[in-house]
Amino acid sequence: MVLSISGVVLLGIIVFLFFRKDGLKPSHAIICALFGFFLAGTAIAPGIKAGSASLASLLGGIKF
Repeated sequence: MVLSISGVVLLGIIVFLFFRKDGLKPSHAIICALFGFFLAGTAIAPGIKAGSASLASLLGGIKF
């Protein structure tokens, strides 16, 4: 649950930065959000969730 909230916050910050710096239009952001929403209901959603969890554990294991 914490990972999901952190992922949402991180992606929200990235979208905000794209909006401010790279000229992301609000319509594009809405379309991307709708795409993600509908993608979450497909059969590939568990694979995406497992891949993002694996990436998060990999990044969490990096020692600086």
